[in-house]
Amino acid sequence: MPRTIWSGAISFGLVTVPIHVLSATEDHSIHFHRVHLHDMARVRTRKVCELEDREVASSEIGKGYELSTTQVIPISDEELKELPLPTAKAIEIVAFMPWEAIDPLRIADGYYLAPDGQVAAKPYKLLRQALERSSRVAVARYAWSGRERLGLLRVREEAIVLHAMRWPDEIRDPSSITPEPVELTDEEIDGALALMDTMARDDLEGDEFEDEYTKALADLIVAKREHREPAAAPEPAAESGQLVDLMAALQESVLKAKSSRGEDTGGHADVHEMPAKRTAKKQPAKKSAAKKTATRKPRKSA
Repeated sequence: MPRTIWSGAISFGLVTVPIHVLSATEDHSIHFHRVHLHDMARVRTRKVCELEDREVASSEIGKGYELSTTQVIPISDEELKELPLPTAKAIEIVAFMPWEAIDPLRIADGYYLAPDGQVAAKPYKLLRQALERSSRVAVARYAWSGRERLGLLRVREEAIVLHAMRWPDEIRDPSSITPEPVELTDEEIDGALALMDTMARDDLEGDEFEDEYTKALADLIVAKREHREPAAAPEPAAESGQLVDLMAALQESVLKAKSSRGEDTGGHADVHEMPAKRTAKKQPAKKSAAKKTATRKPRKSA
């Protein structure tokens, strides 16, 4: 069982649920040490005081807020603990809303909330079943590590999960990367929908959802330990120098998706040779009335 990260209570209305917070995920990545390549000895990070030019112990290190290059305000852990926050030891639910109304970009790491003893079992189950039957999630505030956070509570099987959430002002405005307006035909949109249908899944099980990088890294470590050459990396596909139009690319993608599933495929997408560059002849400027362009109505999503 994973260790407890935080202990407190969930509160909604006058109902209180004592809980422990446990990590809901595991890290299976391969981690490295920093080493001196000459002799493979570990390279450590030392904490050095810039003013005294000496290494300092952890007991000598605290927190400070820099007002300017010459003035730093010290803040102790005790002062942070004594901040007047109602969420200091509680996950305080402030709203219930549909899961679909939450922007996934705001959702961060997930944690399991475990009831703290038998006394918490009944209110824990009450909240879990209420969330499940309402088809809603709970939005809550809580304080960890010296700062107040926003969180989301949802049901996963028989457990309640807490997701850390980003505050609204932590999400960057995407308008700066929005592409210029372009026209799409109904046939292109239908082609994209057909490709989505061929790639539809009911779960995330299968070889395509395995961590190939970590497997390859583990094979590399084994090969080096056994003093042999690792497996050669596959050659990247050479560029054909051909221009594939959007409809042809969609059709070819649908065929490949069907072929990978063993379905019968017929026909193939048209591939067009990339046209040679031509220099346009300069023409004298002519004044002409601006043509009105019909605006296509946006296609309603299903």
